[in-house]
Amino acid sequence: MPQLPGLVPYISPSDAVAAAEFYQRVFLATDVQPLMADDGKRYMHCQFTVNGGLVFMSDSFPEYGAPWVQPQGFNLHLNVDNAQEWWDRAIGAGCEVVMPLAKQFWGDIYGQLKDPFGITWAIGQATADSMT
Repeated sequence: MPQLPGLVPYISPSDAVAAAEFYQRVFLATDVQPLMADDGKRYMHCQFTVNGGLVFMSDSFPEYGAPWVQPQGFNLHLNVDNAQEWWDRAIGAGCEVVMPLAKQFWGDIYGQLKDPFGITWAIGQATADSMT
């Protein structure tokens, strides 16, 4: 097994199975590797790659003391070359705007949106006048 990167986000969307399909279509997730739970309906674990970064996720398991709760206090940040393209695809697929995509005071084009499964994504694009 290859060495994993030093930090991998592990998310619990409201429906990991549906989220995996959504992430493939909207955030161009690749290398999706699911492991089904014993019930055959939920993901015990799933890993995938988005824009070169590894993400782990699983469904919630209230029967084992891990109920689903609305995620908060973090976002998955995508650094991309064409923020508008990524933004439009996400909005068109049903993501909700949290912070509109716009050129920010630090120079980047940046915005945040929430996917239908409760996860907040940030989309950023560096510009020639971005602060370093």
